[in-house]
Amino acid sequence: MSTERLELSVPDMDCSSCAGKVDAALADAEGVHGVETRPTAGVAVVEFDPGAIDADGIVGRVEAAGYGVAGTDGMASGAAVWTSRRAYATYAGAVAMLAGFVVLWGPVADPALFDIGRETARSDVLFVLGAAVAGGPVARAGLRSARLRELDIDLLMGTAILSAMAVGYYVEAATLAVLFSLAELLEAHAMDRTRESIRELLALSPDTATVKRDGEETSVPAASVRTGEVVVVRPGERIPVDGDVLEGESAVDESPITGESVPVDKSVGDEVYAGSVAEGGYIEIEATAAGDETTLSRVVDLVESAESRRTDAERLVDRFAGYYTPVVVAGAVGTVLIPPLFFGGAWGTWFVRGLTLLVVACPCAFVISTPVTVVSGLTSAARNGVLIKGGDHLERMGEVDTVAFDKTGTLTTGDLAVTDVVPAAGHDAADVLATAAGVERHSEHPIGAAIVERAREAGVDRPEASDFESLTGRGVRADLGGTRYVGKPELFAELGHDLGHTHLRTDGGAAAAEADGAAVGDPACERPGCVDLRAGTIAGLQSDGKTAVLVGTETELYGVVAVADTVRPEARAVVAALADAGVQTVMLTGDNERTARAVGDAVGIGTVHADLLPEAKLDAIEGLIEDGTVAMVGDGINDAPALARADVGVAMGAAGTDAALETADIALMADDLGGVPYSLRLARGANDIIKQNIGASLAVKAILAVGAPLGYVSVIVAVLVGDMGMSLGVTSNAFRLGRVDPAEYGLEGDEARID
Repeated sequence: MSTERLELSVPDMDCSSCAGKVDAALADAEGVHGVETRPTAGVAVVEFDPGAIDADGIVGRVEAAGYGVAGTDGMASGAAVWTSRRAYATYAGAVAMLAGFVVLWGPVADPALFDIGRETARSDVLFVLGAAVAGGPVARAGLRSARLRELDIDLLMGTAILSAMAVGYYVEAATLAVLFSLAELLEAHAMDRTRESIRELLALSPDTATVKRDGEETSVPAASVRTGEVVVVRPGERIPVDGDVLEGESAVDESPITGESVPVDKSVGDEVYAGSVAEGGYIEIEATAAGDETTLSRVVDLVESAESRRTDAERLVDRFAGYYTPVVVAGAVGTVLIPPLFFGGAWGTWFVRGLTLLVVACPCAFVISTPVTVVSGLTSAARNGVLIKGGDHLERMGEVDTVAFDKTGTLTTGDLAVTDVVPAAGHDAADVLATAAGVERHSEHPIGAAIVERAREAGVDRPEASDFESLTGRGVRADLGGTRYVGKPELFAELGHDLGHTHLRTDGGAAAAEADGAAVGDPACERPGCVDLRAGTIAGLQSDGKTAVLVGTETELYGVVAVADTVRPEARAVVAALADAGVQTVMLTGDNERTARAVGDAVGIGTVHADLLPEAKLDAIEGLIEDGTVAMVGDGINDAPALARADVGVAMGAAGTDAALETADIALMADDLGGVPYSLRLARGANDIIKQNIGASLAVKAILAVGAPLGYVSVIVAVLVGDMGMSLGVTSNAFRLGRVDPAEYGLEGDEARID
């Protein structure tokens, strides 16, 4: 059985209630295996068996539920809210209603025209016309909700309008129909503004690409470019695919992907990303990913699908709405019936009050208060080079009180280089370097890459290796005509080496210089160059912030290779910003204590856990989680277990890295730590706005719910304040997240702050 995937653009599906009706319309369809609704994006993703149902059948079911389908390939372009059929119906209804008020209150005569159980004046006809024209779409939507047994705003408003018409309250019916329709249009406009932020991401990738085929340049759809094809990009054009530069040089603006505002010079062999702009030169690119599988397209897909990961606040609101609406509806019915039946109240008075309470029962404002905030936060972050993969991760990041950093490649640049080669007696530097490079040539660790690069630069021949094995957290070994090891001092101590009694070369040069400052080994040893390697040479290198690895066999030590890294220039400002925000910072590293402490002192981290194997890193994360909410920042590959276990996993330099995009909860597309405090402030701001939106919505609804039965709230106030006003208010409040500026976090100076 084959399964296909269809992404329907459903612009009118803009709240959880709408999404519920679309889901209900498809859930019981034969051949439909799964439905994922994304109301904030206006997209429904359907997985189906094409042998049982086709795309037209799926579209037909959605449209039968009252929701037009604008396309079948994802989010459509912006909706023409103010020129839609619904808008024109609202305008016509408003004109009829206003004409009715002019006749009712103005100088125009308002004679009775006919009698159908009650005297009907000219103004009544105009109000009925206004209610029918503006309220028709509402009533039809309410009827569909009734068929689907959905107690939603359409059913409530449709019932209110029809009930008012039935008992002759034409003014109230027209007012409710027009104002509610206007409120719906304003909400649709606000939602379209929210969706525009996602469409802006989509617009970053050009629709066409110029490729070389059969020696000629051809313009083709960007999505059709295949891996390995050569793409031509001229100055000022957007790069349509991910790839490597084959020819030419150009400054490239990568801000759409990484958030970095300064263009990066690219030349032959450098990697470029779709959506970035070639600003200063002609380049030819070999595509490394198909046109529809670029880093940018993955980012957009993840942002769109992130809505399905609901926050705790959103789940709480939906549960509350499930109780709130039925209770208030019951209260509205009781308001209409109880006073007239049992206390002699006037039917007309209590009907209007019950009608008003029915309007108050609509939970739209606080239902949308969370998702619009989440989408605003996710898209704002994506535009600034930070990919947050779900509302739940955004919410959790705002609760973080401890950030654990890996060292290599995170607090440091990861650009390791060999600084010292210290041979043992009987060996020279070239011999040590050749052996180390031969063993490390198959390693993916940054230290191994640095050793291999140093051997290449020195022109040292690397012997062929076989049976390579990584000794997790300790080092590596391989067969070079006999087993050779490269690893931590602890590995060689396990092999039986006495690191307190080692002989280094004493024939001058760098090795002798190291030995001169080394601690004396066994005083009884008469051989020259006898040192305590651990307390002397290794300790000295580590105190300088260098990592020392030993080279040798199970019985013979060949020498020591020292590798150093560079602390990121922004690291200290980022750590200071986190500290100012009340966040504890911790370093977790597999490196030795002295080197780790040197880096910790350089960046301002006081708590350092060193010599950690991957399992120990997990234990350290577990311990931190016991005391609070923990974010782990690493490279997304070597730290995958720790990232997965932390409350929030943050991966560095994720652009073009599939593993980081898959592993992390938050991916920093740029290789820049400034994204960590930016994400924290954005997430805290989102959590604050969600609380403000929910609190304000509930407070207003509570006041209106109490005031309506007492006669203090009119239908007009209920619609303008309780429905339209609050919906626009929570949406506008959510847009404030777009003002959070990542440039405030020490990226261009020595200070950073988080409010």
